[in-house]
Amino acid sequence: MASGSKNDIVNRLLNVRLDEGAGGDELPPQNMLPSNQHARQLGHVADEDNGQNNEPIPSSSAIENLQLTNNTGGRLHNWQATKTTVKERLSFLFNNEILSDVHFIVGKDANQQVIPAHKFVLSVGSAVFDAMFNGVLATKSEEVELPDVEPAAFLHLLKFLYSDEVRIGPESVMTTLYTAKKYAVAALEEHCVDFLKSNLGTDNAFLLLTQARLFDEPQLAALCLEMIDKNTADALNAEGFTDIDQDTLNAVLERDTLRIREAKIFSAVLRWSEAECIRRQLPVTPGHQRMVLGRAFNAIRFPLMSVEEFAMGPAQSGLLDDREIVQLFLYFTVNPKPNVGFLDTPRCCMTGKELTANRFPQTESRWGYSGTSDRIRFTVDQRIFVVGFGLYGSYFGPTEYEVHLQIIHLATKKVCGSNTTTFCCDGSDDTFRAMFKEPVEILPNTSYIASAKLKGTDSYYGTKGLRRVMVDCNNGEKVVFQFSYAAGNNNGTSVEDGQIPAIIFYI
Repeated sequence: MASGSKNDIVNRLLNVRLDEGAGGDELPPQNMLPSNQHARQLGHVADEDNGQNNEPIPSSSAIENLQLTNNTGGRLHNWQATKTTVKERLSFLFNNEILSDVHFIVGKDANQQVIPAHKFVLSVGSAVFDAMFNGVLATKSEEVELPDVEPAAFLHLLKFLYSDEVRIGPESVMTTLYTAKKYAVAALEEHCVDFLKSNLGTDNAFLLLTQARLFDEPQLAALCLEMIDKNTADALNAEGFTDIDQDTLNAVLERDTLRIREAKIFSAVLRWSEAECIRRQLPVTPGHQRMVLGRAFNAIRFPLMSVEEFAMGPAQSGLLDDREIVQLFLYFTVNPKPNVGFLDTPRCCMTGKELTANRFPQTESRWGYSGTSDRIRFTVDQRIFVVGFGLYGSYFGPTEYEVHLQIIHLATKKVCGSNTTTFCCDGSDDTFRAMFKEPVEILPNTSYIASAKLKGTDSYYGTKGLRRVMVDCNNGEKVVFQFSYAAGNNNGTSVEDGQIPAIIFYI
C-alpha cells in the first residue's frame, strides 16, 4: 500500500472500480479485497470449472485476521462482512483508527493518552460534541486536547456512545460521572448515579455527599443525607469524614435529624478541624481549629449536652473562650436560661414514621407520687432511637406535671439521655407525651432502664402489663421489646402495673 493519510486510503478505496471480465496477469490494486494468492494461503482453492477464474470468498476468521496497518503493503480487510448489526459495526470502531477523523489527547503528563474517535458517532450521542464539530464555532483541528479528563473515564464515555455498554466501577465512577456531565450524556450520568446509590453505605456516605453536591446531583445528595441521619455515629466515624469540604460539613451540622448525642458530634468536628489544619499547613492549635471551622463551629449545639459532657469535652478543648464557657455553665444550672449564642433546638425531628410500644392494655386509678422515680427495665432486638415516653396523667381533671426523664444503661449505670420537662393532661386515661431533647440511641440486646420522676397529683396507672411487645414498622419489619422489673429505688412500677405505659421511638 502506498503511504499516505487514512483519508487518502479511504478515497482510493471509494474510487476503485472493478472491470467486468478483467483477467490475464494484471495485478489487482493493493487496497482491494484479498487476492486469490492470499485466499489460497488461508486454505481456499479457486473454482476453475469451465475455464473461469473466480476468486473465492475468505472465511470470516480469515477476514478478521487481516488488519489495516499504516505500513506500505498493508491491506484494509473486509471487517464489515462479519458485523451483522449496526451495534456490532459501531462497537468495532470504538477506540479504533479505522475511519477515525479526530484524535483526543486526554489527560496530562505521564497519564496522557491519544484516543481516536469518529465525529459522526460522537455528534449523534452528545449535544456538546455536536456543537464542537458542527456548530458555528466548530473546531477544524483533527486533534482535541482534554487535560481535565481522565483517559479511563473518557474511554468509558466513548464505549457507551459507541455500544450502549456501561463499564464503571468504584474506582472510576466519579470521574466517569464528571465526564458524562461535561459532555451532556444524560443516560450515562443516570447509570453512574444508580451505581453510586446501590453502593451507598455508612463508610462512604460523606464522601458521596461531597461528590453529589459538587456534581449537582440532588437525588443522590438526599440519599446520602438520609443515610447519615439514620446512621450518624457510624458515618462520623468513617475514614472519609475528615476529608469532606467545609460546605458539606456545614450542611450536615445544620440538620435537625442527626441521631447522635451532641458530645459525639463535637468530637467528630474536632477530628475534622485537625485534618483541615494539616491540609492548610497550619499548626494544630485550638485557635487555628476554630478558625478553619468557621460558621460550622456555631452549628454545634452545646446546650443539648449534659453538664458532665460539656465539662469533660468542650470546656477543656480550648476552642471556647472564657465568657462562652461561663455562659454555657450558667445555661446548664440556672433558670431562666441565658442566651449563649448556640442553638438549643433538639435534633429529634426524626425521619420516617414515629412508632410506639404500648405495654398496658387496661388502666386503673390511682397512682401516687412522693419524689421517687418510676422505672422499668427493657431490651429491644434491633437498634432504635427513643425520643420520649407516654405517661399517665391526673384522674382529677386537667393538670400540669413536671417530670424528669432518664434512660440508663444498666451495665454501666451511664445516663444515655435525660430531660426535665412538663406535660399537660386533660383528666382522661390517655397517655401524654414527655419528650427528650434529642433521640437516645438504644442498642440491640442491651438492657436499659426507662425512668420517670413525676411531680403532681395522683394519676391513672396501667394494669395487666405485657412482658413482650411487638411493634409493626412501616417497612414491614418488627421491633420486639422485652420488659422486666427494675430493682432499686422504684416508685412501684413493674411489668404488671404502674407508670411509663409507652415508649416512643424511631428505627
